[in-house]
Amino acid sequence: MIDLNTLATEQRNTQSSHIDAVSTEEMLRIINEQDKGVADAVGAIVPAIAAAVDMIAERLYDGGRLFYMGSGTSGRLGILDAVECPPTYSTDPSLIQGLIAGGYDAIFKAKEGAEDSEEMGQADLQEHRITAQDVIVGLSASGRTPYVIGGLRYGTSLGAATISIDCSPHAAIARYAQIDLCALVGPEVVTGSTRMKAGTAQKMILNMLSTGAMIKLGKVYGNLMVDVKCSNHKLEERARHIVMTATGCTRNEAITALTVSKGRAKTAIVMLLAGITAANAEERLAAAHGYVAAVLKEAGHDQ
Repeated sequence: MIDLNTLATEQRNTQSSHIDAVSTEEMLRIINEQDKGVADAVGAIVPAIAAAVDMIAERLYDGGRLFYMGSGTSGRLGILDAVECPPTYSTDPSLIQGLIAGGYDAIFKAKEGAEDSEEMGQADLQEHRITAQDVIVGLSASGRTPYVIGGLRYGTSLGAATISIDCSPHAAIARYAQIDLCALVGPEVVTGSTRMKAGTAQKMILNMLSTGAMIKLGKVYGNLMVDVKCSNHKLEERARHIVMTATGCTRNEAITALTVSKGRAKTAIVMLLAGITAANAEERLAAAHGYVAAVLKEAGHDQ
């Protein structure tokens, strides 16, 4: 038997105990008021999140990969964060991946029983040929999901870096992680509905992990996403705006530079600010491991 009394995510919220008897507006105000505390819960563990970002960035820089794994809402949030990285930062789809208990079908249709197998968590990682270079981030609001425990345990046995994300103190998954990110958001408005505050906290932490790692890997210049992938009209226009903002050039100059640089905003920025060719800009960026600021500093154009 699972003792729900020991899980913070399963406790009853006294502030919403009569939420079914109030007006619609009051109902929503109760939800909103509870949501306000989520950011504070995440803020309380920023030092631990920072350590996790540094760990991830170091592993990715050295050729490793990042895997999120979870079940239900947690698994879907990991997938959401992973699939947004290629268009935002031009990462290879294999660099950051999301795994969910139950596989592809579980993304769209709940397969709650799939979370109960530690063996499945290990098998999913084995299928992706996990190595000691990789990072495994296990997500579980309750902190007890067997699928996640199995994955973290297996990752640890290989020497992979391991991180847990949960919302209940003394979580079981924390015992299998080098860094535990526990956001204590308190009881849910609807008891046990962890897609709410716990889900929001996990989403915020995932945003920090991936964004922080990408910044440290040089995929942001200032606060501009200079590695944006121009895969649709909106992103093409965003790239133009980024180049214009970074260099002060005109729209036509940005279009020309991006055309010559094959849509690479980084290359276009270095071309324009350093007054060099696209090929030369690419060479300098490669030598600086993709860090625009480092190239411009060497060329005498500090940020």
